[in-house]
Amino acid sequence: MGADRQDAVIETHRLAKRYHRTLAVDALDLRVPRGSVFGFLGPNGSGKTTTIRMLMGLITPTAGTARVLGAPMPGAARTVLPKVGALIEGPALYGFLSGRDNLVRYDAADPTADPRTRRARVGAALDRVGLTPAAAKKAKAYSLGMKQRLGLAAALLQPRELLVLDEPTNGLDPQGMREIRSLVRALAADGTTVFLSSHLLDEIEQVCTHAAVMARGRLITQGPVAELSAGVRGRGRLAVGTPDPRAAAKVLTAHGVKDPVIAGDRVTGELPADPPDLADLNAALVAAGVRVRAFGLERASLEDAFVALTGEGFDVAG
Repeated sequence: MGADRQDAVIETHRLAKRYHRTLAVDALDLRVPRGSVFGFLGPNGSGKTTTIRMLMGLITPTAGTARVLGAPMPGAARTVLPKVGALIEGPALYGFLSGRDNLVRYDAADPTADPRTRRARVGAALDRVGLTPAAAKKAKAYSLGMKQRLGLAAALLQPRELLVLDEPTNGLDPQGMREIRSLVRALAADGTTVFLSSHLLDEIEQVCTHAAVMARGRLITQGPVAELSAGVRGRGRLAVGTPDPRAAAKVLTAHGVKDPVIAGDRVTGELPADPPDLADLNAALVAAGVRVRAFGLERASLEDAFVALTGEGFDVAG
C-alpha cells in the first residue's frame, strides 16, 4: 500500500457525503496516478464538485477517507494545499484591477510567498498562461477564456505538484476551450499532475490520459482513457457504406450483428461477443446483391462507452 500511495496523488476509500436525505457521493474509491492528466467525468449533478470540495478540505466527508499527496484530508490541509493549485467554480477576480495586480493580490495573500521575489513570480505566471501582453488590462475587460487563464496563473504562482480544475472550460467559446486545453497539455508535459472535472466527453478524450466516470454519486469505472472505451465496445461497431442499406441491415442481422442502424447510405451495428470473420461477412453482403462501397470497424468513442456505462447522455461538443 505504501508504494501505491507514493504513486497516487489522490486516493479515496469509501468516501461519502450526505446532505440530509441526499447521498451526493456514495462510497467512492478513486485513485489518480502521479503524472497523469486525470479526467473526472459525469453529467452535471453526478457528484464531481462535491468530491473535489472534500478533496480540497472545503467540506468534511460524511464517511470514508481521502488522501491527497499521500496525506489525509482535511486533516493535513495546511501542509497539502500549498502544493496544490486549484480552480474551482471559476476564478474570483477584482474587475477594477489589472491582470497583473490581481496576481499581486493573490501572491500577497500567501503567507509562504517571499515579497522580494513577488514581481518575478507574477511575471512568470502571466507568461506561463500567455497573458503578458494583456497584463496591464483591467480584468473586467478580459474575455471568459482570459479570465480562466488568469485564474490558472493564480494557481501557478507557486510550484505545484497537483492542479485541480473544476469544469475549466465551462461557458467558453471554442477558442477559449482550445487555449485552456493547450495550457493543460503544457502543464502536464512539465510534470504537473492535472485533475480535471468535466461533463464534456470531447474534452476528456483530447487532453486526458486517465479518467473516472461518475453517475448519480457513484463511481462507475476508472482507468486509462483508451481502455475505458475499448472495454465497453470491444472491437467497435461495424460500418457499411452502401446504396442498399435495408438489404445490408437484413444480411448483417442474419449474421449476428446487433441493433443495425440505418443513416442514409450507411449501416452501423454492434458485433456479437464472438464475431464472424469480417471477410466472410463482406462476402455474404456481396452474395446477397448488396453493393458495398465501404466496409470496416469504427473505434469505440468515449460517448459510446460512457453512455453505455451510465445510461445517461453527456455533452459531447467541445
